[in-house]
Amino acid sequence: MSRDGPQNGPKLLLIRHGQIRANAQSRWHGSTDSPLTRSGRRQAAHIARHLSRTPAIDAVYSSPLKRCRVTAVAIAAAVGRSIVVDDDLREYGVGQWEDLPYRQLADEHDFFKRIGSDPDYAPLGGDSVNAVARRIVPALARIHALHRGASTVAVVGHGAALAIALAALLDGDPGRWTHYPLANCSITELVLSPEPLIAAFNRTEHL
Repeated sequence: MSRDGPQNGPKLLLIRHGQIRANAQSRWHGSTDSPLTRSGRRQAAHIARHLSRTPAIDAVYSSPLKRCRVTAVAIAAAVGRSIVVDDDLREYGVGQWEDLPYRQLADEHDFFKRIGSDPDYAPLGGDSVNAVARRIVPALARIHALHRGASTVAVVGHGAALAIALAALLDGDPGRWTHYPLANCSITELVLSPEPLIAAFNRTEHL
């Protein structure tokens, strides 16, 4: 049998939410609860239609933020499931620096240098890279364990948080999260057992 079959638990489809305005404007929205753009809603419809044609999806999980919930609801409706909201799937929040452009975060606050050299660094009111890893990796493990007899589970989350999870699981270093860029409504197939591996990364052909 396949190493990613039910005997080892389900394959996790890690799905980044559809586009929000901040994505198009290169601004950081972590805890900011932003709606999908028209393009984002169209992406959600495309991925839902694509997943309706794939082998059965046994459950659909979502971050609590509306951009994920709206994406997840479209998918769940297409595959005949309801969504399960898990707060630990929420995005990497940057506190006082929410909604700043990436360039300003880099040029005025040295944000990317700071988190690159110290994964425990957190802006006022925000998360650190390690803090995100400490909640999202156990969340994925918990989802995996709850559906051990299943084949496939969809997990709708965020670009930075899911990348941190992949870096922690595959490289043992959540600080390598920038090596795992995820497009809006992309699909990454993650196998956790017998060992973490990526079966497919950042697939977007369905869009």
